[in-house]
Amino acid sequence: MNQMRIAAPSSILTVGELARRSGVSVSAVHFWERQGLIEGWRTAGNQRRYHRATLRRIAIIKVAQTVGIPLSEIKARLLAMPSCKKGWVALADDWRSDLDGRIALLTQLRDQLETCIGCGCLSVNDCPLRNPEDRLAGEGSGPLHMMQTAVAR
Repeated sequence: MNQMRIAAPSSILTVGELARRSGVSVSAVHFWERQGLIEGWRTAGNQRRYHRATLRRIAIIKVAQTVGIPLSEIKARLLAMPSCKKGWVALADDWRSDLDGRIALLTQLRDQLETCIGCGCLSVNDCPLRNPEDRLAGEGSGPLHMMQTAVAR
């Protein structure tokens, strides 16, 4: 009796396979490669190939982008990370404080949004949402830096 054998998934993927399995477009794969976020290589027939581990990197890129982390930051952290389980744990720990800060800021924005709409203050002591750590707040409100530059001319 002939038994059908199920082939093990290849550790090498074409650009189309990588895109399909990761749920992104082929153009996104090409873009992220041009940006240095993922790596691939060309075969003798000039076709793109990627290691299956690239799926994990794409998953991280997609999640990080979803929560608003800029590509430049994603790239820097992925480049600094070794490609092992300890590297993924370190990446998660590294992003934890950044994400906690983003969550705190978004929560504050949500809770104070009604009082902010239409305010237009730009430089007040109690507005950490739009103008955190404002150094000119003690000198008054408004576009002080621009006014000082205009007077100096």
